[in-house]
Amino acid sequence: METSFIHPSMAFLVLAALVPLIPKDLWLNKAFRGSLALCAPLIALASIMAVEPGMYGTLHYLDQALVLGRVDKLSIVFGQVFAVIACVGAIYGMHVEDKGHYVCGSLYVAGGFGCVFGGDLLTVFLFWELMSIGSTFLIWQARTKESVGAGFRYFVYHTVGGLFLLAGLLLKYKATGSFAFVGADPQSAHLYDWLILLGFCVNAAVVPLHAWLPDAYPRASIAGAVYMCAFTTKTAVYVLARGFAGWEILAVAGTCMAVFGVLYACIENNARRILSYHIVSQVGYMVAGIGIGTAMTLNGAVAHAYAHILYKGLLFMGTGAILYAVGTVKLNELGGLAYKLPWVMVWYMVAALSISGMPLFNGFISKTMTIAGAAEAHHTLLALGMEVAAVGTFISVGIKLPYFAFWGGKKEYVGEVKPLPFNMYIGMGICGLLCIAQGVYPEMLYHYLPYAVEHHFEPWHIDKVINSSLLLGFSGLAFYLTRKIITPHAFLNLDFDWFYRLIGNVTMKAVCWPISKVDDLWTEVYRTVGLRALISAGAGTSVFDKKGIDTVVDGSAYAVRDLGKVGAKAQTANLQDYLAFAAVLGLGIFALVWYFG
Repeated sequence: METSFIHPSMAFLVLAALVPLIPKDLWLNKAFRGSLALCAPLIALASIMAVEPGMYGTLHYLDQALVLGRVDKLSIVFGQVFAVIACVGAIYGMHVEDKGHYVCGSLYVAGGFGCVFGGDLLTVFLFWELMSIGSTFLIWQARTKESVGAGFRYFVYHTVGGLFLLAGLLLKYKATGSFAFVGADPQSAHLYDWLILLGFCVNAAVVPLHAWLPDAYPRASIAGAVYMCAFTTKTAVYVLARGFAGWEILAVAGTCMAVFGVLYACIENNARRILSYHIVSQVGYMVAGIGIGTAMTLNGAVAHAYAHILYKGLLFMGTGAILYAVGTVKLNELGGLAYKLPWVMVWYMVAALSISGMPLFNGFISKTMTIAGAAEAHHTLLALGMEVAAVGTFISVGIKLPYFAFWGGKKEYVGEVKPLPFNMYIGMGICGLLCIAQGVYPEMLYHYLPYAVEHHFEPWHIDKVINSSLLLGFSGLAFYLTRKIITPHAFLNLDFDWFYRLIGNVTMKAVCWPISKVDDLWTEVYRTVGLRALISAGAGTSVFDKKGIDTVVDGSAYAVRDLGKVGAKAQTANLQDYLAFAAVLGLGIFALVWYFG
């Protein structure tokens, strides 16, 4: 690989290889552990900021040219935010002593970087699977019964998605002789294009392929969830933008995701499940922007992915801090934490206002771009659907979650509150300040957007500010009027999981019913035929035992016994009898020899 570009994945792969080799005493030093964990993301960030666009790291293997480093404006902006959140995640989780967290997290992040900079579909697929494996083990790092089951389900989903992707790229290679990763034309799409799209949509959590996300993310480890909310779905957004821009089906699917996610978030009780459903919703904005396919909406999708990684990471850090401190994130069990965890509340609200699109926060400068681009492209219904989703976002994440977690009508939380490690506050603070900085100075983000537009988007117009403020204001009023109705309840909500479980139950019954019938039939046959045959065979062996074995064994015993009796009688202890017996025996032997000789 050329020295002019240090591939970001390499730093994380080296870190994953080094961590198991470090002596335990040295590893338990928090300063050393934290510094080492920061090396990889800082190297990655420095490499991305310094690299020039071009093709790097071409490897030739089995007659294939694998391009590890395709660097352009699109890959740079995703690589940059990946490096930033990896830095923040390393700081937030440096108190974790489990080496498995660092190994799994490094492999996961390496897979994400590999997909972003991969220049062909085969390279993307290899790193895609690395990302799947790393993230599965990151879920298991929570080391709970629930996380084990969720990890297996997560891995099954992504294995299926990977198989669709593999089938698509193999069919493409057969048809074209190339694994080139270029944009597909929706008007002349082939089967392999649809299979590749389907594989990408699994990772993007496109409804109804999304159920793995709210199932797995809430059960991941506290520090691991910060990585998970950033890489899997946003890597999928990147590959969709790279390969499927302008596909109308994505525009519709994305808008459905945006609305569907907030509807379920509004009725959830578990704070991390609320945030997980909002990943589905917010990724919906990005997918819709990619599907509309104009330069404005594509830039909006990229900008929203960048902003989303920051504020969603901060949201998961905030709820993770609550989980660390009190041991639960169920809203019906919380309340009054604003006085116990004031800085957690402050940084959480920064993220909540960001995701809600409040002016002065980064969600405002990215979300409005996608919605305005949809309206300009005459997709009025799609723009309206995204506006409706924005209302639900503010109600569920901006008001409901913090209200019941930090206040909830309670003066103070009565349970035990475990003190937080200082590094968790540092991580939240960095992420929160970035959310504010981008909202106040949008050019920080707009400078890196990859697509040239006819006119520069300006979010700070009076109409956009007033529109956003009114929308959020009425959303707050709606929550106030319905606050007693949407009180959290402690039960699990199923969406498309219900269909998956139904399919599983039907499949099990379809398999088990004939097997049980065959088993019942065999039992009856055995009872009527086999059992009688065994009884008859037992009777026969009994007769053989008595007449055969017993006769031989017992007859031998009787013969030995009788011989012993004769021998006993012959032993008279009289020397004259013995001499006479010997003389008779000798004469008998002499007679036999003389007669036969």
